[in-house]
Parts: sequence; structure tokens; C-alpha cells
Amino acid sequence: MLADKWKKNRHKLRFYLQGMAEIGLPRRHYDEKKKTLFESIKMCDNSTRQEISRRVNYYNKLTLSENLPVEAPYIGEFSRGKSWAYYIDMKKYLLAFDPALHFSYLPGDIRTVPDHPTLLKSRPIAGNNAHSVLLKLNRIRHYFFVNDSIPYEQKRSKLVWRGACHRPHRQAFVSQFYDHPLCDIGDSHPKFKDKPWHRGFMTLSEQLQYKFILSIEGNDVATNLKWIMGSNSLCFMTKPKYETWFMEGTLIPGYHYVELASDYSDLEEKLQYYIENPDEANNIVRNANAYLEKFMNTRQEHLIGLLVLQKFFEKTGQAEPVNLELWD
Repeated sequence: MLADKWKKNRHKLRFYLQGMAEIGLPRRHYDEKKKTLFESIKMCDNSTRQEISRRVNYYNKLTLSENLPVEAPYIGEFSRGKSWAYYIDMKKYLLAFDPALHFSYLPGDIRTVPDHPTLLKSRPIAGNNAHSVLLKLNRIRHYFFVNDSIPYEQKRSKLVWRGACHRPHRQAFVSQFYDHPLCDIGDSHPKFKDKPWHRGFMTLSEQLQYKFILSIEGNDVATNLKWIMGSNSLCFMTKPKYETWFMEGTLIPGYHYVELASDYSDLEEKLQYYIENPDEANNIVRNANAYLEKFMNTRQEHLIGLLVLQKFFEKTGQAEPVNLELWD
């Protein structure tokens, strides 16, 4: 437990120290870096260029020009607000652009689509979500990865989950399966100590001892999805309703994760199937690991974020096209 706490604290310390350094240089530095990154696209091979284009247009689906509301703030007016984490992530992008440009931005867990183009962390997957322009925000919480040294075959053949059940769908799941022989799940929030499904806190290292780990959405996306997909354990979840920079809407059931029915009625059947078919389980784990790899290239991740913003300012009529032929 102490080792896990140290890893998380080290992750947070590194984020804030590095983040403050990233946003502490003269604005000219960020503009020059943006130009260098944009210029580097011309040197990319065709497959890399296509992947960059695909991701930029997935995050920013604007196709027609749209004006922002007149009250939209200037970049130069951007201030911290309540969250240092969101501030650092947004500032890292905004510093590369003219402070006189307007933008619209919503921090936090966003589950609806705004009336006008807006920069945010999360959006609904279904329907027309073009006004929800995704950036890689709240990295400190959502992009924490693990080093899993336990082979899949050596893990326990059970499904594990721990978390706080503030949302009704989480409460319904835990109350239904907390005593199932193939599950080790529970609500770890102290508020529910009197409930039979309450269980003590479980570290990531302890969870990684299980073959199957549940990812269940909270306010929007499930925070644990990224580290599960980077582990040697198999991710179980219902079809995601929300997505972030991780592009949850592109995940393929049976290939990247095991999809469960919305009411979890097939949970026991799916658990038994993958207990009896370890080769299939391992294939899905490898596919999940490969999916995660593209988010580990820090330089390319930042380039894609800058391109998402560039497209945002072009489509809101505020910037001249950079003519990289990455979007319409």
C-alpha cells in the first residue's frame, strides 16, 4: 500500500513541477515550438500523417464555420479558476496562440453537448457531438499508468472492482454482485460502512492480482480504464456512453475489452467463458496494450492537441489556414 501511495504522490509531484515549468516560459517559446511541430508534419510518413489527421478530426468534428458568442473570453483573459490541473493543461495549449483569440471552454465532467463550439475534457459518444471539442485535460487523474509484472496466467480468476458508489448505476451493480463467488467487488466509501457491499480500500497492486478488472463509468468516463488497458488484466465494461481524449468511442468490444450487457445480466457467463478460454483473453489484453501505445508519444500528443486548437480557431473564423491538408 505504501508503494502505491508513493507512486501516486510521485506522479502528482512530477505533474505539477513539470506543468509549472511548461507554462512558465515566454510566449515566444510556445509559438516557435508550435511552428516547429507543425513543420515536422511534412516530414512524417503517410501512415503517421493519416493517423494524426484521423485523431485531430475525431477530437474536433467541426466542418462548417461557426461564430463563438460575443461574450467568449480572450486567451489572454484565461485564469486558473478552481483547478490547477485543468489550468496547467489548458495553459500549455493556449500559450501557443495569439492572446487576442476568443475561445469557449468548460472544465470538469461534461455529459452534454454545448450550444456552440467548446473546448472540454469529455462528451457523449452518441448523437451529434461536434460542438464538443476534446483536449487532453486533467491528465493528472486520467493518465496514470501501471507497471504490471504479473502474467495473466498467474492472476486470480475473479473480477475485481473498488470505488465510491455515488451514482445509482454503480450502487445497483455493487448491490447485485458483491457476494458473487466470481467477484471481489465493493463500495469503499466510508459513508456506506453499514451496507453489506461495503469493502475496504484496495490498492492498484492488489487489483492487478486479478485476471478481470471492471471499468464502470462514474460522472462521465471511468478513470481506471486507461491503466487497466495498459495492464496484463482483462478489462470488463458495458458499452461506454462518454469519451475523452482516450477515444473511448473507438474501442471495439471483443477486441479491446469484454463488453457486458447494460444490466450486467451476462456477467457470470462472460467470466466463465474467459476463464475457460485464456488464449482469447490474452489476445484482448495484447490488443488493449497496443491501443494504449499511441497515447505514450508525448511529442505527438502535444502536436495533435495544438492541431485540434488550430482547427478550432480556423473553424470559428479567427485564424488563417495553416494548409497542412489535415482537415476540410
